[in-house]
Amino acid sequence: MIPENSPSAAGPRPVIGVSLKLHFGLARTRAWLAEVAALDATLAALPRPVDLFVLPSFPALADARELLGATRIAFGAQNVHWADTGAFTGEVSAGMLAEAGARYVEVGHAERRRHVEAALVCLQHWLVSDFAGGGSAPKVEKIKEVESRNLRAA
Repeated sequence: MIPENSPSAAGPRPVIGVSLKLHFGLARTRAWLAEVAALDATLAALPRPVDLFVLPSFPALADARELLGATRIAFGAQNVHWADTGAFTGEVSAGMLAEAGARYVEVGHAERRRHVEAALVCLQHWLVSDFAGGGSAPKVEKIKEVESRNLRAA
């Protein structure tokens, strides 16, 4: 595990991370994580300590835990939901990420904010066109309100 990032005579250690986004499938992510884990000895030999972390996709978090757990290289998640529990299909809470061993999480990334807005526009069009008989506008407004709150919190 990564030692705590504490200041030294040279100042705090640099923190360097990378998000895999959706660039690799699960098999390629696992192979890449194994390559990164093999860098642990090199990382330890650097003249100035550096904290390194990776953010794989959610399905690869268990692989990250397995392959990086005994190294100085941390892992985290590419997103987190604001609620601890609830009916939020497909979302992941901070508690779940901590249980999985994640130390970092990317919050409020510009790509996610942009795509959430695009999804809301698509959803609004779908709801209005498919349920034009009424009742859909309040649902859309509620979704926009919740997502706007989420983005502001991020």
